[in-house]
Amino acid sequence: MTPVSLGAIFDFGFAAGPAVPASVRNIQEFLAWCKANPTQANFGSPAAGSVPHFIGVLIGRAGGIDLKHVPYRGTQPAILEMIGGQIQAVSGPVGEFVQHVAAGKIRLLATSGAQRSKFAPGVPTLVEQGLKDMAYNEWFGFYLPAKATPEVVQRANAALRSALAEKDVVDGLEVMGLESKSSSPSELAAMLKADTERWGPVVKAIGFTADS
Repeated sequence: MTPVSLGAIFDFGFAAGPAVPASVRNIQEFLAWCKANPTQANFGSPAAGSVPHFIGVLIGRAGGIDLKHVPYRGTQPAILEMIGGQIQAVSGPVGEFVQHVAAGKIRLLATSGAQRSKFAPGVPTLVEQGLKDMAYNEWFGFYLPAKATPEVVQRANAALRSALAEKDVVDGLEVMGLESKSSSPSELAAMLKADTERWGPVVKAIGFTADS
């Protein structure tokens, strides 16, 4: 594959549901509650091996807790079980939580970006809450087959830059909690390289494999 352009970026969130006392409003309070209730210290994510999975594990480790992971097939199934009280917390894309937070069904305890999420400006980031260096986001990008010519790549990049700046595209992505963002092919390649180098050691330290 050959990179063409970034398409959108988004942050992750960590939320708690009714199985966790309403007095728990942030990550440090959640970790304290987990220490006091180790048999209930768990969280769900959209999939084993996903970034939300790893973020949840890292949050637990930061608090010295064995925060047990429960994988789901998507974020919404995990959130619905959290709302129903079958699981205590969920780690997933911020946009997946917004409607449920607005309805008062769950509490968003933290977001994962370097700055506060535009979709949850009142929620402090993990870094703000003392989890140093835990600033993570995710992105979608556009790629072409490796044999694509430089001319085709540049034409596609120009078209995508234009499309991603259109108001209806920007607004449509925001409905899903995504921020429209384009890039040059080299910038996208650099992002992939940086993320691979950052997450590789984390995955190894956690001990996750495709078969685990």
